[in-house]
Amino acid sequence: MAHFGVVAPAFYSHFSALAALGLELVKRGHRVTFLQRADARIYLKDPRIGFHALGAGTHPPGSLAASLRRAANPGGPLGLRQVILDMARGTDMLCRELPAALQTLGIDALIADQMEAAGGLVAEAVGLPFVSVACAMPVNREPGIPLAVMPFAYADSEQAEQVVEGSTRVYDWMMRPLGAVIEAQARRLGLSKRSGLHECLSPLAQISQTTEAFDFPRRALPPYFHHVGPLRAPVDPGAAAPTPLPPIAPDRYFVFASMGTLQGHRFGIFKRVAKACRRLDAQLLVAHCGGLDAAQEEALKRAGASWVCAFAPQREALARADAVVSHAGINTVMDAVEARTPILAMPVTFDQPGTAARILHAGIGLRASMRLAGAGTIERQLRRLFGEEQFIERLDAQAAGLARAGGTPRAADIVEAAVRLRRSEDRLARADGGARAPA
Repeated sequence: MAHFGVVAPAFYSHFSALAALGLELVKRGHRVTFLQRADARIYLKDPRIGFHALGAGTHPPGSLAASLRRAANPGGPLGLRQVILDMARGTDMLCRELPAALQTLGIDALIADQMEAAGGLVAEAVGLPFVSVACAMPVNREPGIPLAVMPFAYADSEQAEQVVEGSTRVYDWMMRPLGAVIEAQARRLGLSKRSGLHECLSPLAQISQTTEAFDFPRRALPPYFHHVGPLRAPVDPGAAAPTPLPPIAPDRYFVFASMGTLQGHRFGIFKRVAKACRRLDAQLLVAHCGGLDAAQEEALKRAGASWVCAFAPQREALARADAVVSHAGINTVMDAVEARTPILAMPVTFDQPGTAARILHAGIGLRASMRLAGAGTIERQLRRLFGEEQFIERLDAQAAGLARAGGTPRAADIVEAAVRLRRSEDRLARADGGARAPA
């Protein structure tokens, strides 16, 4: 059995998805160890998954909170630059410390999040097989496909392709601090020149939490790219019962609102949604993931929310909801597709604008500006989601594709097959008198 190392950015949603994959591999007899700054250990709830802390000198315990605050509230260009610098410093630390840690731990293969270039760079440098996983929208590039962070719609035209090319140049310019680290570390590790996340992906297998039908029409994905749908851990029958749903009246519309773990503090958005639901006489459950205090919770109830809590059983809530208001995080979106629940996307940052654009492309929801949309706009869009059958029809098709995608078990099959393939290649190379095959 293999010992898998997992390298991912220190965000809860990324750790959660990869932990689900890790637990499936553990169930099959493998060992799994995450490698990140010490503070990220808190994201791992199951003792069967190991954790190895890195970056004691540059990313000491207690330092993650400030990085998360910057990521949740990047603000203007200077704030966004600080977020990018945080990413660059994290990649630099991991590239420097991973090689020794992988040797010490006896890691056989890596599972590398697409959003952390260090996993792919170091695996290639030390000759370990690795699989890339897109926990957010895939970073794979091809002509005419807007980057995951861009809000643009897809169009098959010369003008649209020019927009994609121009926006890509702007993105690469903004990401220069990270690009410079990737380039410098690739050079230090003896690898070919590269400077982008999309140039640090596995040549063996790439896995995405999305489905093919949800993304824009791709024509240039590698044959070893696999859409498997969301990575979720199975429900543990011995675990404590989740927080129950409130008593939802079946004769009134029900809206679920969540902005995810990083954006749960967005009181202003929740308040506008609450006012819109009051106008619609709709029930509203707000789950703020600990981002609001008790006074803000009460203010939301006065504004029109029926229930406000830190955490709710999301998949169960979505199964009951007539619509969901979301930041367009990929986990919430895929859960909504599974539940056939129309989405009102209010994207904030990272890949959320691109995910919202794909929601519109798939016809499974609407988009509103998190800054400009008032209660009236939200009311009108929710009314459309409640009343127009086209959203449910398109969700039915999307949900059918998601059900066939395979999820966590298929992802684990792909990981195991990729590792065996690489080992077979190594044996052939040695039998021929050659060196280890390049990663």
